[in-house]
Amino acid sequence: MKPRFALWVTFAVVVVILDQLTKQLMLNWLHEGDAVPMTDFFSLVLLYNRGAAFSFLAEHSGWQRWFFVGLAGVICLWLLRLTWRHQRERLQPFAFALIIGGAIGNVVDRLWHGAVVDFLYFHAGRYGWPAFNLADSAIFLGVCLMLWAQLRDARRQSAQENHS
Repeated sequence: MKPRFALWVTFAVVVVILDQLTKQLMLNWLHEGDAVPMTDFFSLVLLYNRGAAFSFLAEHSGWQRWFFVGLAGVICLWLLRLTWRHQRERLQPFAFALIIGGAIGNVVDRLWHGAVVDFLYFHAGRYGWPAFNLADSAIFLGVCLMLWAQLRDARRQSAQENHS
């Protein structure tokens, strides 16, 4: 394993560990359905999401658990391959490591609990964003950084072509 690749894999593992630690803290502190207001717009809750983002497919009979585990596995393998290819860069492999760590964190939940543990809930009055967790945050940030890196690289390539 090349040193930089190992660094990115280690970072993904750190994301998984932090995600699982925060979820375990919430599981030890709260019961399912509990809500502890922290501010006027933020509460800690304990919810189980059997679906994907925004509870997509959550109402189905259970097949989605294995579908999402398999999908995450395929995506993680693909991102590991991209990390290997781009390991000398910084932004792309960092983004990939965030996504891999977040995906694995949620896969661990699906395997251990049958659903993803969510506990961060932002709201304004009775309107709120669906609850999420650290893994979801890592995936979101990783996707944003990946898109930013792609746009940045496309602009650089376009600028080089215009100067040629």
